[in-house]
Amino acid sequence: MLRTKNFWVIGGDPRQASLAGLLADDGHGVHAFALEQGEGVRCEPTLEGLELADCVVLPLPAADGEGRLNAPLSTAAHTLEEIVGAMRPGQLLCAGMAGKGLAELAGRSQLVLKDYFAREELAQLNAVPTAEGAIQIALEELPITLHDARVLVVGFGRLGRALAPRLRALGARTWVAARSYAQRAMAEGMGLETEGVDRLREWLCSFDLVVNTVPAPVLGVEELAAMKQGALVIDLASRPGGVDMSVAAALGVRVIWALSLPGKVAPVTSGRYIQNTVYHIMEELGV
Repeated sequence: MLRTKNFWVIGGDPRQASLAGLLADDGHGVHAFALEQGEGVRCEPTLEGLELADCVVLPLPAADGEGRLNAPLSTAAHTLEEIVGAMRPGQLLCAGMAGKGLAELAGRSQLVLKDYFAREELAQLNAVPTAEGAIQIALEELPITLHDARVLVVGFGRLGRALAPRLRALGARTWVAARSYAQRAMAEGMGLETEGVDRLREWLCSFDLVVNTVPAPVLGVEELAAMKQGALVIDLASRPGGVDMSVAAALGVRVIWALSLPGKVAPVTSGRYIQNTVYHIMEELGV
C-alpha cells in the first residue's frame, strides 16, 4: 500500500463512490466532488484545494456523451475544463477512457494524464463483473433457462473469454464467433463450439441468446434479419456498439445495450479494481 496521499475523486457512478470509501479506508486523505448522490459520500462544495492533490481520479468514462464530466451522481453539470483549470502543472490525473478532448486539455495544462482503463490488469479484471452482469440480464429477460439454451458469444477477447465459459458452466449450449483462428482454437480448447464472424448470417437463426462483445459493427441488417424470432441480443460493446439499433427496432429484434455493467452490478469490487490500478500507476511514477 502507498504511503498516505491526498486524493480527489471527481464524478462518476457508484464505482467512484466506492473508490472514495476504499481510499479513505486505506488511511488516505480523500476529497470527493460531483458525487453528491453517492451512498456514504461527503462531497466538497468547490474545487478549492484540488491543486494540492497527489492524484486526481476522474471516472470511467471521463466524459459523458456531450463531452462534459461524466457525473450521473452529481446534482449539477460540470465541464472537464473546470476540473483541469483548477489543477496545477505536473499533477497526476487518472481517468478511464480519457479521450482526445481530455488529453488535449491535460497537455495544455501540463498535467500527467494516465488512462487507467488502458491498463491490462484493469481490463482483465473488469471482464468479470461485466460477464456476471450479462448473465444476470439474460436470467431476468429470457423466458427460458440458460441451461440448454443455445447461446452465441460474438468475440473472444478478454470479455468473451470471461463470459463464454461461465455460460457453458450454467448448462448453456455455447458457441463463439471470432475472426481470429487463434481465438477460435482457444475457445475450442475450452470445449466451446466456434465459427467465423463472417458467417454469422448463415447460422444466427438457431440461437436463443446472442451476446456481442465486439466494439465494431457486427450485427447489421442481414445478421439481424436472420435471427430467430423471440431471440434476445445483449450488446456489451462500448460506444458506438456492435448492433445497428435502428434496424433491430424496425425488425422487432429485442436488444439490450448494457453499458458500464461493472458500476451497476458490482460497484464495490469494480471500485477496488480501479483503486489497485491507480496505486500501480502511482508506484510506477514514484508519486
